Amino acid sequence: MKKLLPWLLVLMLAVVMVACGTEDANEDADDNSGTEETEETNNNEENGTNEADETEADVTEDLPSEIVMGFVPSQDSANIASTVEPLAERLTEELGVTVRGEVMTNYTALVEAMGNDQVHIGFIPAFGYVLATDRYDNIEAILKSIRHGSSTYKAQYTVRTDSDIESIEDLEGKIWAFPDLASTSGYLYPAAQLMDDYGVERAEEYFSDMIQAGSHDNALITVLEGDADVATTFDDARTAIEEDYPEAMDDLKVLGYTDEIPNDTISINTSLPQSFIDQVISVFMSFNDDEEMITIMDEVYNWTGIDNASDSDYDVVRSVAEKFSDEVTLD
Repeated sequence: MKKLLPWLLVLMLAVVMVACGTEDANEDADDNSGTEETEETNNNEENGTNEADETEADVTEDLPSEIVMGFVPSQDSANIASTVEPLAERLTEELGVTVRGEVMTNYTALVEAMGNDQVHIGFIPAFGYVLATDRYDNIEAILKSIRHGSSTYKAQYTVRTDSDIESIEDLEGKIWAFPDLASTSGYLYPAAQLMDDYGVERAEEYFSDMIQAGSHDNALITVLEGDADVATTFDDARTAIEEDYPEAMDDLKVLGYTDEIPNDTISINTSLPQSFIDQVISVFMSFNDDEEMITIMDEVYNWTGIDNASDSDYDVVRSVAEKFSDEVTLD
């Protein structure tokens, strides 16, 4: 037994040394594995960053050198042009591409420009949008205006306070001033109401004359200066001319209103990359929490907020548009 004891001690020592060597080897393996994982993670992160950079670069390459934002002249064109400059500057900063605002001559010009890829973002009223989507497949509503908490508005009939006109029935044989044949509140909804509620077959047969004034402001001024008997505009467009015509609120009175109309759209040219379109939506929606930008939107079109929109929101306008399929076109 005494002879075996030294051999047993040697054997036990060998087992311990083998065990320690295995443990060290495992630790080294774990260390190497961790290093490899870290290197792999770093490589993945770098690849992810590169892919993101490449995606952003691809989007930029797919964009025109300048994004044109189109407006219609609801008020004096020069006023709108100067008012939209801060909006264009902010969008340029947020979107990372030059944005320029352009005031078109009328609704039809804006729709034509969008349909032919000359305008990329358009502030299009409801009926203009319906006409646009009927003719072109590259225009889509992505946002709509909120005015004083509502996503709808009404058209307003306005006459001189000192006139003898007391009701809409009294308008027969009078002179009608309106912004544009494609104006939702300025022409289409009032004309549709006359047809539905007052038995009028065609608007031009109901009035002695019709004046296409070019803007809501001009339609009201035409009445204020006595060159027309009634103007149809959005409600209450008198406030838009009050600064230049302080007498407007007293000398012009509201005769009546139409049914509710879906608010104006911000429409997009769908030939733009979807990721850029999503970015446009996000930037405009962020303006709801930016007092400075909402003030600008209010000055441009009396918007007090912005909401998401979809094409189906304007189906009710399509039903009105059917009444004028032969009368109002984009030609």
